[in-house]
Amino acid sequence: MEKNISNRQINETSAGIIFARNVDGEYVFLLLRSYNFWNAPKGHVESGETTLDAAIREVKEEAAIDKVDINFKWDKESYTTEPFKKGHKIDIFFVAETTKKDITMPINPELGHPEHEEYRWVTYEEGLKLTNERIGKALTWAYNKIKGT
Repeated sequence: MEKNISNRQINETSAGIIFARNVDGEYVFLLLRSYNFWNAPKGHVESGETTLDAAIREVKEEAAIDKVDINFKWDKESYTTEPFKKGHKIDIFFVAETTKKDITMPINPELGHPEHEEYRWVTYEEGLKLTNERIGKALTWAYNKIKGT
């Protein structure tokens, strides 16, 4: 999938979902860790796949969250990160609620192990401390959607 954003050729797109779970009236967010990098579950958009379909497929593959556990309570609007990887890649995130607390990280058959080493449910503030600026902006977008601002 190629897109031209600000005269840059985007040739790689990932899609994922920033999950929120209500805990005593406050929302916490799901982050997955691969090496020292924290992110929301996401992955490569395959040819012919919509970004929403890719996001739903990827969260099942990375966090075993199935469609029945996903509630697009705040609509299906998406957030696109600024280009990275020398301007050739973008991430597209949706925000959804889930009631699933315990996350399973299935084994990726190509790798022979899960893609991530750890998961955490974190507050918005904790999430900003764990993530880089690009993912922090996506988290802020999700947080503002939830808060209605």
